[in-house]
Amino acid sequence: QVHLVESGGGLVQPGGSLRLSCAASGFSFSAYSMHWVRQAPGKGLEWVSVIRSGDGATYYADSVKGRFTISRDNAKNTVYLQMNSLKPEDTAVYYCARHYGTGMDYWGNGTLVTVSS
Repeated sequence: QVHLVESGGGLVQPGGSLRLSCAASGFSFSAYSMHWVRQAPGKGLEWVSVIRSGDGATYYADSVKGRFTISRDNAKNTVYLQMNSLKPEDTAVYYCARHYGTGMDYWGNGTLVTVSS
């Protein structure tokens, strides 16, 4: 069974950094593109980033471009989100999700990132 587990969230000050991890199991990880999606308190889901399965190409939402970096380690079945220059508006529950078709089919339970002074 497909299982995605996010970790690395926590409280950080504005301008700080945090690295999120998503450990995947139950499928051929290297064959799937992987996404990060977030949900700020009281807000809807916001797509953050994706890393392709084949060539490892990366894409980002304008709101995080230049500050966040998505990466993957196929040997460890893990996708990462390095978050730098964090802003209060980055406060959200961050989810990783497996790409499928035009969307995502499996999601983790999320990890909370709080950016506050």
